[in-house]
Amino acid sequence: MHQDDTTGGQGEGAARRRFLTLATGAATAAGLGAVAGCGTGDTGDAGGAKGGGAGGGAPAGGPSAPGGFDVTAENAKPGNADWHVTKAGPARAVEGFADKVSVLPGESFGLHVSTTAPRFTVSAYRMGWYGGARARLVWRSEALPGVRQPEHTLDAATRMVRARWPRTATVDTKGWPEGCYLLRLDAQGGEGGQRFVPVTVRSAATAGRTVVVNAVATWQAYNRWGGHSSYDGPSGGYSSRSLAVTFDRPYEYDDGAGLFLVYEAPLLALAERLGIPLAYATTSDVAREKRLLEGAAAVLSLGHDEYWSPEQRAHFTAARDAGTNIAVLGANCCFRRIRLEPSELGPERTLVCYKTSYDQDPGHKRGHPATTDFRSAPGADPESSLLGVIYDGYPVDAPYVVTNPGHWLFEGTGVKAGDRFAHLVGVEYDKVDTGFPTPRPIEILAHSPVVCEGRPSHADTAYHTVPSGAGVFATGTMRWVEALDATGDGSSGANHSLDARAGALTTRVTENLLRAFAAGPAGRAHPAQDNVKAVYGS
Repeated sequence: MHQDDTTGGQGEGAARRRFLTLATGAATAAGLGAVAGCGTGDTGDAGGAKGGGAGGGAPAGGPSAPGGFDVTAENAKPGNADWHVTKAGPARAVEGFADKVSVLPGESFGLHVSTTAPRFTVSAYRMGWYGGARARLVWRSEALPGVRQPEHTLDAATRMVRARWPRTATVDTKGWPEGCYLLRLDAQGGEGGQRFVPVTVRSAATAGRTVVVNAVATWQAYNRWGGHSSYDGPSGGYSSRSLAVTFDRPYEYDDGAGLFLVYEAPLLALAERLGIPLAYATTSDVAREKRLLEGAAAVLSLGHDEYWSPEQRAHFTAARDAGTNIAVLGANCCFRRIRLEPSELGPERTLVCYKTSYDQDPGHKRGHPATTDFRSAPGADPESSLLGVIYDGYPVDAPYVVTNPGHWLFEGTGVKAGDRFAHLVGVEYDKVDTGFPTPRPIEILAHSPVVCEGRPSHADTAYHTVPSGAGVFATGTMRWVEALDATGDGSSGANHSLDARAGALTTRVTENLLRAFAAGPAGRAHPAQDNVKAVYGS
């Protein structure tokens, strides 16, 4: 999508809201938005289908991770399938946020909750597999007194929405295992209501493990709580967007869960079911801690991971160059360059991204990198140099077409050349484009024709290897993680009409990928065989 305010006469904001409708279905963006063009400007999406899901069987056995956390033993514990929000209640019945995006096990964090009810409880669910339940209740509070917090504030200079709410409760995570958590707030009395608050209990070290990275910066950029996001404001126009957004507010999408349920939870469930050694972090943690990824077997960028700081990108790159495999299980990854700044509640709680107005950014005037697209001047550094693929546009809805059925990642799928999987390419897509910096050798596994607002192109699933032995895999489509939960014949319209064939394909390929990447530098056992010329003909 174009990044200026000329697209279809509606601007980036309206186009982005149309994107949300296309990406997640009408439920989360009903009534929003108009037209958009195909291009590579403003991109991303937000939550949609819920994160429950099918699948059977106990966790497959796997080695315990260095450091002692045993994901198989954790997932053998009884799950709690009643973790969902089932009674959201009125818009402001209960909502909240944590004053830390992540904590180490045993650390505490503050909850800032607003509710119209006289009381509320907090239930902490660790998200994973748990025999298909997808969550385990780790802790529940007593009934806490409810209070209606003040209205949010709006910063005049950046249009940043902030909820300056006093701390309601302090949560101690002693005894909580590492992992991804959703805290469910349950209002008691009044009109009732439920909402989520996400928090990550992060790993202190990742050596020998596969690192699940929650894309919290992207969740926050798309958060329209209080009427403003990094894309638009109440008017729907690009010019009214926030130039900075903060974690000091609840998430609007998916009942407060942000983008976790659609773009991350299905992958998390699969990885935990496999029992491979896992570690847990957020994009903020990777940016802050230079050595966090040292010795990691692999690092996973999940379904939509668009907003990266230069520090995060540098640490991913250093890990790759030291032999850590990288999997990009979405599209439009590493597209926006951001800067993390403190808020009143702590460090790295303000996300700055001026986009086309970067020259107005006080931080840029002080010498910080421009908070615009990585591929754009000044300081252009296209994401393809790390990922192998580059973002090519939206919106599309197209079949996924297998090109290289003999590739090791397709083992056990039974696919043949030309096999098609309806709706699996969308709503954004990436491709191999050697007009941008592209690591070689690189293999294209699927080369899927798309037509994006009248412009013919292709979406590519690609795998490349680098001298350190690391393998880098990119799906080329944003619907990969969502497809892991696809069942039935697609006629219900759920999960963008993805069907069980797409679910089976993505599940088996992802299993092959995770097992191979957990074993060490994948390029040593599976060096890439360059086929760009054969696929593209030049």
